[in-house]
Amino acid sequence: MEGTDPVNKKLAAALSGGAVLVVAVSGCSSSGGEKGPDPKLVSWAKTVCDAVPGPNAKIRSANAQIAAIATDSNLPPKNAQKTYADAFQDMADGYKALADALDTAGAPPGVDGGAKLQKDAAKNLAGLATSYADLKKKVDGLDTKDQGKFARGLKEVAAQSKEIGKQSDSGTQALKRLEQEDVKKAMAKQPSCKVAASASASAPAPATSG
Repeated sequence: MEGTDPVNKKLAAALSGGAVLVVAVSGCSSSGGEKGPDPKLVSWAKTVCDAVPGPNAKIRSANAQIAAIATDSNLPPKNAQKTYADAFQDMADGYKALADALDTAGAPPGVDGGAKLQKDAAKNLAGLATSYADLKKKVDGLDTKDQGKFARGLKEVAAQSKEIGKQSDSGTQALKRLEQEDVKKAMAKQPSCKVAASASASAPAPATSG
């Protein structure tokens, strides 16, 4: 009979970049000594940053759940199913909240091409939310009564998660393009972004396949 433990590890490894996107939004460091950004841009950054810690924490927690399940070879399929489903739902909710935050904030004031940068980043985050919601549906449909079928189903989920990894990379780049120069300086002034960045930096490393 095919075990789920190796599949759990592969799935955790495939999803290990899930929180990287949030770090791209919140991973700001303060830079002093020079004239600060436009107050309107600072206000825009506050709108975005104040919305980051909650979704960021939800995504980090979901990643931690998936990393933890990779080390539990005795977890029954039913329990594994619930853990994955809950984690994917939290990721979907977290990325949707981040996308909504950017949509609500709108284009960063005074930034050349800011509207396109903001829309691209929000679109990528919304796409990730949809992908994780799809993964949740796939996990909900797995056969937990047959461990072999469940393990094969998880392999399909792991394969799908690799595509989400590519989406995550694309989203990270979109956010980095948005978070440049004055936008980065404005975000660096926001305590909520600093808190989210600190939390992301101290998060435990996800499990890898072995």
